[in-house]
Amino acid sequence: MNTSALDQVLYLFDDAFDGPDWQSLLTNLSAVTADDWLWVPPDGRRAIWRITRHVGVSKVIYQNYAFGDASYTWEGLHADADQYVETLKSAMEWLREAHAKLRADIASLDDEELMRPRLSPFDGLQETRWIVARMMQHDLYHAGEINHIRALHHHDD
Repeated sequence: MNTSALDQVLYLFDDAFDGPDWQSLLTNLSAVTADDWLWVPPDGRRAIWRITRHVGVSKVIYQNYAFGDASYTWEGLHADADQYVETLKSAMEWLREAHAKLRADIASLDDEELMRPRLSPFDGLQETRWIVARMMQHDLYHAGEINHIRALHHHDD
């Protein structure tokens, strides 16, 4: 089977976000209870809802810089995102929408476009593949963080 580099990138992008394995972001969020959502570990600073807001805001701002007009600000997006993370259910819906929008922009490219420099909100111009890789890594990193906080809360870490 001959598939494009873009097909492979999209497969990995979706797998990190909503793959069937234990390490994907949505799989880890699916294990979160309402009590877990608001709980902050002793000596900790962030509840799972805050981490989830951060992940969603990151998807939105990276999409806006790489494929939009780069008009969004980190602070403004965090304030706007509070409405989406009032519940775990609404947060997961918002994450799916943010992921789908970024994915659609990536899917509209061809293989050569993966090498094209695009604007990143924090690192200036970067190859498109670098931006996509950061978003994948970001989902997986925070999936692990969410899993760890949940496990601490349930005393089964």
